[in-house]
Amino acid sequence: MLAITGATGFVGQALIDRALDAGHAVRALARKAQAPRAGVEWVAGDLDAAEQLRALVRGAEAVIHVAGVVNDAAAFECGNVVGTLNVIAAAKAEGVQRFIQVSSLSAREPDLSAYGASKARAEKLLMASSLDWTIVRPPGVYGPRDVDYFEMFRLAKWGVMPVPPREGRASIIHVDDLARLLLALVPGGEGVSFQTFEPDDGRNDGWGHYEFARAVGWAMGRRPWVVHLSRRSLERAAQVDRRVRGTKARLTEDRVGYMSHPDWVVSHGQRPPASLWCPLIPTREGLKATATWYRDNGWL
Repeated sequence: MLAITGATGFVGQALIDRALDAGHAVRALARKAQAPRAGVEWVAGDLDAAEQLRALVRGAEAVIHVAGVVNDAAAFECGNVVGTLNVIAAAKAEGVQRFIQVSSLSAREPDLSAYGASKARAEKLLMASSLDWTIVRPPGVYGPRDVDYFEMFRLAKWGVMPVPPREGRASIIHVDDLARLLLALVPGGEGVSFQTFEPDDGRNDGWGHYEFARAVGWAMGRRPWVVHLSRRSLERAAQVDRRVRGTKARLTEDRVGYMSHPDWVVSHGQRPPASLWCPLIPTREGLKATATWYRDNGWL
């Protein structure tokens, strides 16, 4: 039995799919009523509901804490920090020792964004607990159902792709590879417990913003014009996005802080042990399959 928070989100849905395929039973937290699904026990509640959190983790082999706030800066402290503390408290109250936390590569540079700072504080709470923990800091995660990288696919369709400054590089990972890693970490043990891992697609130096944009364009069957934006231009674009889409804006002013940072390549020494896990999905193939999913599901 695995207890999963954030189960209805992008990473959470992929994790449930992979967990069920591997024969796990799943107990999953959801704020809204969910359709019945074989192998999944839904627990209605949120990260501030102590009794529901205890019901979620009761009798579980491990907690995989995926839930978090990504866009709403006003809710970072409550959702990412206090929410994590509440899940930790529930696990301790119910005697569940194994705890896997999905953090973010942005926690590596907490001074760059309020989001990264909140994820870093959540990591410290887990490290200070008495639990058997492992932290995973994914870089950018793409794949079917994702709404963030979807913006790049849509821009590629239009033929113009604005990207962060030219000197920046970043790692990336397919959501299914990330889900496989989270499940591989469940048993814990030597070399896994009390470790922080930074997984990626296996590309040693990550992707330059230009080459990644061109790879997305290739997946869409287009050769887009790639335009590098300065930090100031990104800030203006974020202001426009906020005015147009309000709380649903994907480019926020807080995100501009870490998008402008030149190095979001994973640390080689913090990759998961190759004996435990390695990425299986080549990024160009993954991007192509993701573009197909977007088309087949009417997103594009």
